[in-house]
Amino acid sequence: MGAIDQEFRRRGFTFRTLCVMALVVCAGCSPQDPELTASNNTDSDAPAPAARETAALYQRTCFSCHSTGINGAPRTGDQQAWATRMDKGMEVLVRNARDGYQAMPPRGLCFDCSDEEYGALIRLMAESAN
Repeated sequence: MGAIDQEFRRRGFTFRTLCVMALVVCAGCSPQDPELTASNNTDSDAPAPAARETAALYQRTCFSCHSTGINGAPRTGDQQAWATRMDKGMEVLVRNARDGYQAMPPRGLCFDCSDEEYGALIRLMAESAN
């Protein structure tokens, strides 16, 4: 344990930092809306998840990183930061969300999102006011 603790400290991490990072990741993993949980437990004949409300989906998946700008994530509503990304085109942004990009993990905490939902989430974050 001592060697691991020293290595974390050498790299600039403290136990508290690691705990906070774990909490941020876990917060994005747990649905906050019971209806979303119930709708995910239906059989395969259910409608595609595109019917979900984008704002609720954002709160469950994107909020933990994009509300604060953690690890360089563009903050929701920061139109200047999003403008440079939007110039790349929606296809590139959706691919980055699906496959991961820089510090963003693949699927960005929305493991069941469709490409259409990723596009709606990107538009919401790019256009929202702080």
